[in-house]
Amino acid sequence: MTILTIARLTILEAVRRRIVLVLGLLTVVSMLLTTLGVERLVTLARANGTNDLAVQVGVSQILILVAFMFSFVLAMTAAFLGAPAIAADLESGVLAAVLARPIRRGDVVIGRWLGLAIVVAAYTAASGLLEIAAVDAVSGSVPPHPVLAVVFLAAQAIVLLTLALALGTRLAAIAAGAVCVVGFGLGWMAGVFAGIGRFFDVGPLVTAAEASRWVLPSDGLWRGRIWALEPQVLVAAAENRIGPTAQANPFFASEPPPVAFDLWAAAWIVVVLGVAVWSLSRRDV
Repeated sequence: MTILTIARLTILEAVRRRIVLVLGLLTVVSMLLTTLGVERLVTLARANGTNDLAVQVGVSQILILVAFMFSFVLAMTAAFLGAPAIAADLESGVLAAVLARPIRRGDVVIGRWLGLAIVVAAYTAASGLLEIAAVDAVSGSVPPHPVLAVVFLAAQAIVLLTLALALGTRLAAIAAGAVCVVGFGLGWMAGVFAGIGRFFDVGPLVTAAEASRWVLPSDGLWRGRIWALEPQVLVAAAENRIGPTAQANPFFASEPPPVAFDLWAAAWIVVVLGVAVWSLSRRDV
């Protein structure tokens, strides 16, 4: 019950600080701009005699680029929501006053995480599905797995949120957020190196880069999102024409992450959240 109360207060705090409002406005603006661009592109392409299949492929690539932009927006949002969730309360002394009551430190960590995870997941679902619906309305193109695309995007954001919150139990909020964002960027770069290493058949590089995805599963989840947005006709064409080397493209994925990886990503969140609870319980407040 204490965890749910803290989660509710965390959500209300995000609303009160206008975080939800700002994110909503930015989403509406970006959605309108991208939808206008897609509508113009589709209209002009069809006027020039482009067939529907080519239009579908073009629209899918725009959606993947939009998803890439949103992944960085969500990474920043998750990092700078999660980092001060505990760190700011430690620095201000608020947490010392809260823990003077009969409240367990673990309840505070889990409650804070749950509230922020709900905010991030709700924002991701609303913005992602709204963008896909708007693009469908002006182009008639729907990605093969729109719901899974949103799920992978939300999972990536929650991974980064969890990491930022855990780091915030030991580091200052700004430092924790910066480490989280840099880690996200390095994880994405490791995925790029894995693709290029596979293209040049450099086994050790591929192995090292693939291992990094298990250390921080954000890039593996990004690949799942690409797969969910990529038309199967494009996947088949790429594999037939250039084969496995198509994987060198950081915006191409011929298959989703294996189930073992998905399970590991969920377990990773639980483990890191447990580390956050343990870290705060061992810290002087």
